[in-house]
Amino acid sequence: MVTGFGAPGNRFRRLGVVILSVTVATLGPAPVARAQVAGRPVDRVREALRERLEAVGSAGLVVSGDPIYSRTALPQFYERRTYVPAWSDDRGPLPRVNALLESIESARREGLNPEDYHLSAIRSTLQRVVEARRLGRADVAALVDLDLLASDAFLVYGAHLVSGRVDPVSIHPAWTAVRRERDLVAVLDTALLNDGIGAALRSLLPDRREYFGLRDALARYREMADSGGWPQVPAGPKLEVGSSGARVAVLRRRLAATGALHDALAQADTFDTALADAVRRFQSHQGLDVDGAVGPATLAALNVPVKDRIAQIEANMERWRWLPEDLGRRYIVVNIADFTLTAVESTSTALKMRVVVGQRYHATPVFSDTMRYVVLNPYWNVPTSIAVREILPLVRKDPAYLTRQNMEVLSLTGNVPIDPATIDWRPVDASRFPYRIRQRPGPWNALGQMKFMFPNPYNVYLHDTPARQLFSRSARGFSHGCIRLEKPLDLLAYVLRDNPAWTKDGIDSALDSRTETTIRIAEPIPVHILYWTAWADADGSIQFRDDIYGRDGTVERALHAAPPGIQPGAARP
Repeated sequence: MVTGFGAPGNRFRRLGVVILSVTVATLGPAPVARAQVAGRPVDRVREALRERLEAVGSAGLVVSGDPIYSRTALPQFYERRTYVPAWSDDRGPLPRVNALLESIESARREGLNPEDYHLSAIRSTLQRVVEARRLGRADVAALVDLDLLASDAFLVYGAHLVSGRVDPVSIHPAWTAVRRERDLVAVLDTALLNDGIGAALRSLLPDRREYFGLRDALARYREMADSGGWPQVPAGPKLEVGSSGARVAVLRRRLAATGALHDALAQADTFDTALADAVRRFQSHQGLDVDGAVGPATLAALNVPVKDRIAQIEANMERWRWLPEDLGRRYIVVNIADFTLTAVESTSTALKMRVVVGQRYHATPVFSDTMRYVVLNPYWNVPTSIAVREILPLVRKDPAYLTRQNMEVLSLTGNVPIDPATIDWRPVDASRFPYRIRQRPGPWNALGQMKFMFPNPYNVYLHDTPARQLFSRSARGFSHGCIRLEKPLDLLAYVLRDNPAWTKDGIDSALDSRTETTIRIAEPIPVHILYWTAWADADGSIQFRDDIYGRDGTVERALHAAPPGIQPGAARP
């Protein structure tokens, strides 16, 4: 059975590591009642470990280094091994301590802070042990500290690799995707048995090309930062073919720093077609309008400091650690920040299109669910919030508004049609709106000709739209939260491909009828609504997008806050 630091679930819901502040006083080496009892050093350490763990109270486990965070898993681990020390024997510390230190040092590659996993404390405690041995004695208290710190470091670092350092619900309250799980106590037991500490921790990383692409990009951008980053292009008029001067010279150096322009072309001060091509490459990797000229939006993207790009990469690596083990053999992913939908099949892209997502104040939620049916010629049942805030004021000004919009009014019970002309809209109580409004099927309908349903608590779905002009814009946050599709017919053909009853002629006939029709999908498809502001393409190039909902900063701050603890009682044998 695979378990971990979160309760198992049957559906998408909140799981994994939960942020928990654990305050433990650092009081120096804890007293060990019988540490001076004669016997083999390993037996004395074993007895001291047992007493230390059994004495755990409201103050938590006290060691001479950092606070202990895996307050449930750690006692469980030592109970399983009857308190035999894991990191030392009669001769002193085992080589596996060095293997652990090497793994913790590599946490920086994952966008994590090695100091969160007792790096300095383990080193200093190890030095205490070595110094005692040099003097011909065994420092039992230090050996106990070393064991507890090392085991805790493995368990906490492993938990963060498996399901993230930050609880995604603290960033996205609607988060419901099943996160990866492992029985980390069992993983540590096996790693010790096989002397495979490093391999065990590496096995906990997300097994995704996209994650490792971001990790490679993180290393490159840190090298750029160590070399001084890139120059800031001074503000000024639009730069385009024919421009020249000092600003163009800086622009060339800026583009060369990230590889958009060859180093050999970085010294000139004229804006030629080669520079315009480099600007286009840069714009395409920022989700900007690709015109080869440097206007305000492109200038702002050029001048984002390298340290901010590093933080952005780290935040998106963390998002990969939040995701399920398996997104599905065939699945649909919407990247809210990129305004795109991609259908993926066996790691290959089967379909891609632009989408419109929620406005900042009607943000599309981040979640996963399963697409189960499609509705052709749907009615648009206007949400009460929209009916009250947006439609009611218009109807009060123009009683014919509903008729012109092909909308009908129904009673709240019984779905009885009501002629809107018979209603005096002026005294209608907006706080207790007594009607239901819906828009009839047809080319005027806000949902277009079809909607794709994956039932969820947020009433979010994919749908067609008559507002086609919005897809030509580079930033497409215009909806109330649902996701509008650039190519709905292409998606319909994709999801119904295994349903032979629905041929192209059959679909055309159903659409022409303007009658609402529901079609079940033969093989339901996982849908992941996600939020990526940085990712690596297959060729290793890095893409950045604007943080349209202002969420990156929250992730970045959480990554650099005090280490979160592991939820008490969540790890089980």
